Amino acid sequence: MEPSALFPRDRATIVGVLNVTPDSFSDGGRLWRATRVDVAAAVDAAAKLLAEGAHALDVGGESTRPGALEVPASEESARVVPVIEALAKRFDAPLSVDTRKAVVAEAALQAGAHWVNDVSGLAHDPALAAVVARAGAGLILGHLRGTPETMQQQVHFTDVLREVADELSASARAAEAAGVPRARLAVDPGIGFGKQLEHNLALLARAGELRAQVGLPVLVGPSRKSFLAKLVPGEASERDAASGAACAVAVFAGADAVRVHDAAGAARAVAVAFALRGARAEGRA
Repeated sequence: MEPSALFPRDRATIVGVLNVTPDSFSDGGRLWRATRVDVAAAVDAAAKLLAEGAHALDVGGESTRPGALEVPASEESARVVPVIEALAKRFDAPLSVDTRKAVVAEAALQAGAHWVNDVSGLAHDPALAAVVARAGAGLILGHLRGTPETMQQQVHFTDVLREVADELSASARAAEAAGVPRARLAVDPGIGFGKQLEHNLALLARAGELRAQVGLPVLVGPSRKSFLAKLVPGEASERDAASGAACAVAVFAGADAVRVHDAAGAARAVAVAFALRGARAEGRA
């Protein structure tokens, strides 16, 4: 499958989150049985996401919530590879692996993944880009200063849009230097990753400006993030309506894709936002 199919310009892509971890911030353990991933349950969850409107699936085997510790590559691979193999056999949808590690990315791509979603933007393991290049896969470059364990310590931006755009552009140049064609790159501003409330809001509301500055498709992932609780109080599992609103604003502003836990709600919100974005563009003609 050609990775560029993930971000066609005639829609806003819905990427469904499939966390195969015991400790992710909103749904950790949902697909976990005793000491291992329940692959059958993961396949059922994937089928539900796709039926409810997801166009693609993002499989993650390491929690990157604030304060999370790194998972050994061997354990992360043991979590994601069987699930990706099963999904690749069952579904035609594009598959992404959410990992910062080259060895995990390589195993996942061999198992059937089409994209690698690196929240660190190659900062954690620069060798990951060469793995993607050799596989002819796509690469989503996230923005993150520090690590999940440290990212919320001493957060500071003078101009968050410019700084995030500059740092993502540097990640993209590194990926291209390693052999990943620009046509197979996308970026993620890292909503909730080393950002305060005002930074997250600015990046969502100005997603189109970020796209213009970086010159690559933009994926945003506000789903169930803790910054939403500062606007609409509630537990992570109660943030889907707020998540849909954030996704809709980002798509209206120009984002190409959203990464979500609730595909049904996000698909409805994003469909309206995309139509309104089109109407705004026609009004400028």
